[in-house]
Amino acid sequence: MKKPFNFDLKIKPVCDPDFYPAALFNRAFLEAVEKSGTGVPVAIGIERNDGLISVFRTKVFRESSLDADKNILYIERLVKSLMWIKGGFRIIFGGPGYLGEYLKKAYAPGGLREFDAGFMARVYDRPFEVIITDYDKVPAENEKPVPAGGHMDGCRIGFDAGGSDRKVSAVIDGKAVYSEEVVWHPKTNSDPDYHYEGIVTAFKTAASHMPRVDAIGVSSAGIYVNNEVKVASLFLKVPNELFKEKVRDIYIRAAKEIGDVPLVVANDGDVTALAGAMDLNSGNVLGIAMGTSEAGGYVDKDGYITGWLNELAFAPVDYNPDSMRDEWSGDYGCGVKYFSQDAVIKLAPRAGIELDENLIPAEKLKVVQNLNEQGDERAAGIFRSIGCYLGYTLAHYASFYDIKHVLVLGRVTSGKGGTQIVETAKQVLKEEFPELAEKISLELPDESNRRVGQSIAAASLPKLK
Repeated sequence: MKKPFNFDLKIKPVCDPDFYPAALFNRAFLEAVEKSGTGVPVAIGIERNDGLISVFRTKVFRESSLDADKNILYIERLVKSLMWIKGGFRIIFGGPGYLGEYLKKAYAPGGLREFDAGFMARVYDRPFEVIITDYDKVPAENEKPVPAGGHMDGCRIGFDAGGSDRKVSAVIDGKAVYSEEVVWHPKTNSDPDYHYEGIVTAFKTAASHMPRVDAIGVSSAGIYVNNEVKVASLFLKVPNELFKEKVRDIYIRAAKEIGDVPLVVANDGDVTALAGAMDLNSGNVLGIAMGTSEAGGYVDKDGYITGWLNELAFAPVDYNPDSMRDEWSGDYGCGVKYFSQDAVIKLAPRAGIELDENLIPAEKLKVVQNLNEQGDERAAGIFRSIGCYLGYTLAHYASFYDIKHVLVLGRVTSGKGGTQIVETAKQVLKEEFPELAEKISLELPDESNRRVGQSIAAASLPKLK
């Protein structure tokens, strides 16, 4: 690849020497803009439901500058990140007109970001659009965080729907009296009754370990509004007509099998952050769950959920255009290929580990994890590479979140691999971003919490009647 800026990584992922981290590109870009003395201000507003608007302010090179050719890469990747972190159906771009026109074309039907625009239109039930205006005419920011979970009274079911396994906990007055994990394959199954039966079975299993059920909380990959499924990769293979008929209210129907009790369904990333906030008794928590995909969530300084999308799986972290593309959006360098079982599978052949193609992804992950537990240095290199990715990417995420704690969960962090990931990430922060290393505490829960912590936190979501 031709690099827009040449810089050396102080710590490189041993299995991916061509990694070109977003944080270092953005740092080099903004430093060069500042040095030029002719930076042009840019404001990017992202509007979502209920008139809520997130605003990001930055600078780019003047159009006549010799480095102006770098503006498009910077703005395109930045806006893509903002779209998936904040979420919205409208981009309000205040800056040079040619950059706004580029974005308008990219997010139009047939454009480079057609997938992103279509996804957001579906989530927010509004046509997607890009509005170009002057810097000082971008509307003021309008955010409205809401309180999140933390309710421990009574007998509760907490359910965590992952892409490779489902976890459920029976929780009485804040203490888990029963937890289990069951392997399932929701992303490859087109029959919504398969999903429904799996959910109901989990609910009933947890209920059998308590005298009664007072509430049900669900942590599930995807986007949910009023407990209804809007978009979720768990139901990827379900046909649209069956999705509307049997998936949209799947958790509501499943809960009624248990009784007329309060139900709250939340994105698994937000529940990850909630689990961290509860465990640490602190706010400014970014949760990252590395499982079938990468789930993200955030709890602010007051312990509130922001209402942002936090779909970190689709936020770019590697600006190498030759890096692996994800199958859903078709874009390169997005988090899903760096912080999930896909990352382990991607890096395995580069580390010299051949995996049986007949194995499902969760089984391939397990093979590499078993090798790592046995002291295989090739496997260790994979997890250290993911840790290297994480260190640089946390510096990138810090541009969008005020982070005090990072909590890492998910099946990829099980066993020795979790420790290797976290230790390497800390080393990257210390070497490359010392000011962030002083501010951010990177936390790895104990093995039990790594596996079922989300289901227990999910149980705390509903408030009793």
